[in-house]
Amino acid sequence: MSRNHLAFDGRSAQDKANEAAPEGSMTDKQIAIIGGGPAGLMAAEVLSLSGHQVTVYDSMPTVARKFLLAGKSGLNITHSEDFARFANRFGSASERLRPALEAFSPDNIKDWAAGLGTETFTGTSGRVFPKAMKASPLLRAWLGRLEAQGVRILTRHRWSGFAEDGFAFETAEGRKIMRCDAALLALGGASYPRLGSDAGWTSWLRNKGVDLGDFQPANCGFDVGWSAIFKERFAGAPLKAVTATSDAGTFPGEFIISQHGIEGSLVYAHAARLRDWLVSDGRAALLVDLAPGRTVERLSRDLARQDAKASFSNRLRKGAGIEGVKTALLRELASPSALADPEQLSRLIKALPIPLLRPRPIAEAISSAGGIHWGGIDDGYMLKALPGIFAAGEMLDWEAPTGGYLLTACFATGRAAAKGLETWLRR
Repeated sequence: MSRNHLAFDGRSAQDKANEAAPEGSMTDKQIAIIGGGPAGLMAAEVLSLSGHQVTVYDSMPTVARKFLLAGKSGLNITHSEDFARFANRFGSASERLRPALEAFSPDNIKDWAAGLGTETFTGTSGRVFPKAMKASPLLRAWLGRLEAQGVRILTRHRWSGFAEDGFAFETAEGRKIMRCDAALLALGGASYPRLGSDAGWTSWLRNKGVDLGDFQPANCGFDVGWSAIFKERFAGAPLKAVTATSDAGTFPGEFIISQHGIEGSLVYAHAARLRDWLVSDGRAALLVDLAPGRTVERLSRDLARQDAKASFSNRLRKGAGIEGVKTALLRELASPSALADPEQLSRLIKALPIPLLRPRPIAEAISSAGGIHWGGIDDGYMLKALPGIFAAGEMLDWEAPTGGYLLTACFATGRAAAKGLETWLRR
């Protein structure tokens, strides 16, 4: 690294050299990117393409580990829905994120992937995947491009805070101090800490006056007080062909009964609202329609026609087309009197409340909410409390559902922060 270092009053040693340089002359800028996930690597690509000397520091033995994990089941890189709808998928942060998303849209991401030799296709859900259905070929090509552009990647370098007008890292060779002209933080949120996103950086930024919100699980499962018998028989069973309702809306899909409660894509679609209900009210329930193709009136009529001497399972199967885990779920959550009355039972089939106890731990969540408040960064993604230091990705206070939205915002904010950093360096 150069001896030029970041001065936290917003002026670097290199700035002073620039003042003495002839007009129009170019000087190299040393840029540190701390965090080697999608946001950090995208920033490295943009900055190195402009000719800056870029070093990426990552605590893990290899970069982009969460990116690779996401690709094991088919890398959902972005989404093909109408952009206006897409850009509103980020809750209260949608307006602030929109310029970054417009500058690097889902269509831009598909073109970018194609430039790295990764052709994509759009699934029936509108989600966009690489044709290879893996993250590793894309990542290998991306790292090859970064190497060709002169990006240096240093792994096993764990950031341990600020020191001596620079950044301290713990490495296999001991503690090192790195100095630079500008820095970009892309350390992730608090989900999947075993892959590097452990939010250990929050105290260092708070101590420097950066406004942060506590991290909370997002796209997560929830605990439910299942009986021992129900857990033993049905943990791991999928609940298919249902719809689920909360303030977030009504969506079709499926989810899984787990030892602890419920999890899966349909639950994740409602997770933010359910989590917030638990925080504000201390209770929440997910309403599930076990028979989306039938009305309450039809169910009530068909159930009333069943032989009262038949078993509950047979009456449900013949009168409502329900069996297996759906039958067991009704037994688990409804009173005997409600199960015996066709009208009450039909209403429960159409809107069965699953009472939730709490979100699953953040370490299990796909993503996290919380982080650096938007009021703490400027339009160029620079920390207002720390001029010359920028932030991107899941460090920022936004959340989104699964479906390619998370990766798109990480790519887009990494690019936006890099552009903001370049603008700051030119001043």
